[in-house]
Amino acid sequence: MMEGLTFLDIIILLTLVILSISFLLTSVRIIKGPSLSDRIVGLDMLVAVGIGFIAVFGVKTGYFLYVDIAIALGLVGFLSTVAFARFVLRHGDDSVFHDKKEAAEAEQLAEKARKGDAS
Repeated sequence: MMEGLTFLDIIILLTLVILSISFLLTSVRIIKGPSLSDRIVGLDMLVAVGIGFIAVFGVKTGYFLYVDIAIALGLVGFLSTVAFARFVLRHGDDSVFHDKKEAAEAEQLAEKARKGDAS
């Protein structure tokens, strides 16, 4: 079974397995959260995993257009992460708080951060 495989084929297979496991774990983090910030970081990680898949397929097929696609996906992922971060900064993230008092304190800290007050 392993007769026709080269070292590169084995490494590509191992990389695909690791990326698949990472994809599943990241998906669980996105679904479970618990906070909006966790989901945003999970989405950013999912983009990185997607870039990894594209790079592996580019190496496997020898078709280097995949590198351009991976770069474009990286740029879109970065911009979406920045947009989500600005959204959280503007609207706050009270999804992790079950207590109204803690949510109010977090909102006050977010308001200080928006005003640039570091104390």
